[in-house]
Parts: sequence; C-alpha cells; structure tokens
Amino acid sequence: QAVEKQLKTWGFKRNVDVLVLYLAGQGIRSIPSLSRFRRLRYLWISNNKIQDLTFLKKNYCLTELYLNNNELTDVSGALNHLHVLQILFLHNNHLGKLGGTVKELKGMISLQTLNLFHNPLAQERDYRLYVIYFLPSVQLLDRKAVTQRERESALHLHNHKRSAVVHSIAFGRRVNKPLGTIVRSRRHTQPAKRLVKPSGSGFGNGTNKEPFENPEDAILLRAMTRSLMEFSCLDWNKVATCQERRLENKAKEPHEKLTVKFR
Repeated sequence: QAVEKQLKTWGFKRNVDVLVLYLAGQGIRSIPSLSRFRRLRYLWISNNKIQDLTFLKKNYCLTELYLNNNELTDVSGALNHLHVLQILFLHNNHLGKLGGTVKELKGMISLQTLNLFHNPLAQERDYRLYVIYFLPSVQLLDRKAVTQRERESALHLHNHKRSAVVHSIAFGRRVNKPLGTIVRSRRHTQPAKRLVKPSGSGFGNGTNKEPFENPEDAILLRAMTRSLMEFSCLDWNKVATCQERRLENKAKEPHEKLTVKFR
C-alpha cells in the first residue's frame, strides 16, 4: 500500500520509470517484492520495523540504500547481489555478526559510504580495522573518513606477512626497525617470522635439496631483503663537445656527477 501511494504521488505510470522510492518513517513491517522496479537506484526504508530484506532480490541497479533505524538482525543472502551500491546505511539495527555482515558486503566493489554504528557488531574488538581491511573500497565509515594510517594498521593486523613485504619494497615508506621485530596489536602479540635455511642445504655436499622446505619462503625472504639502488646524474650542458675540446687548449676539468643511493 505504501509503494502504491508513492507511485501515485509521483505520477509514475510505468514501472521502468521508477528510479526513486521513499518509504521512510511509515511504520512498515514488511514490503512486497520490488522486482518490478528493475531500474530502481535510490531507496529509503529507514525508520520502519523491517526485519528481512527478501524484497530486494531483483534490484541489481541500486546505488543508494538507506536501511537505518529498523529491526534487522541479519543481512545474509540479501545484499550480496548489489555490486554497484555506493552508499549503505545500516546503523541503528540489531546486527550482531560482524564476519557474516562484512562477508555479505564484500561483493560491493563500488561501496564508498557505510554506516554500521549502533549495532552489537560495532562493539567487537578492532571492529573498524576489520571492516576497513575486508571492504577496501569504503572511504567513509560510520561518518568518519578512512585514513591511510588506518589502512596500514588494518593490513598490519590482518595480513602481517604482506605488510612486511610492502614495507620492504624500494621507494616504500622507510622502516627504521629490523624486519624481525615483534609486532604488537590490540588482538595479539607475535614475533615476525624469520626465515632460516635448513642445515645441509648447500650445493657442494652432493645433495639436491631446496634451500627452503617451502619455496614460498625463499620468495618471501628475497622480497624482504633490502636492496641498494644507485642513481647518477650529470649536467650535460657543462660537458664540452668534440669540436669545443679541439679548439680549446684549457686543461680538462673533471665533470661534476651527482650520485644518490636508495636503500
């Protein structure tokens, strides 16, 4: 009934013309399938009493979805088809499964704005870093911009091995600590893995063993080894040409060369 009222208010005669539906604040408990509005892009259902989202199964074109202030306890299987969604408000609900909720949103590669605050899941430890790591496209989380420092912390917390490799790449951020230092986080404390060649792996002892039991360890060790890069620059405007050298009798002066080393 609320949907039909909206259609009448806006004067829509064809379902294909419906791009916007505003159903907020009407005390709605359930909504019939909206699959007939295949081009629907903006949907407001906030401030109602919605408990399930099965009515969204066929609305693939949604770019903005406002579901805040409802009675949702789970969104599994209801939102993973919304690949072009850019704004999603889910705050002030009863969502309690952080992992399940984030998994449902992973397919939203265009998602930029996400609100999950005032849900039980937002009380979990390292909740914000968890969302930032697993939903990298999000730029505004719970009304607060995601910073580069938060992204680095999230990577360090949830994928320490990759974080160590990233920090060891040339021209990356300089790390003053050795790569084997202890990594501390709010969740746990663990020493960074040191890769050591097993004994008897030399090539001159008649054996045909690999230097590492796991070949990936060798790749990781090579990536984590700091390399030295050197660049030299010469001002060619100050270098005499062949003709100038023949005409001039001045003593040849050494050319000034600038050398820069990167580690």
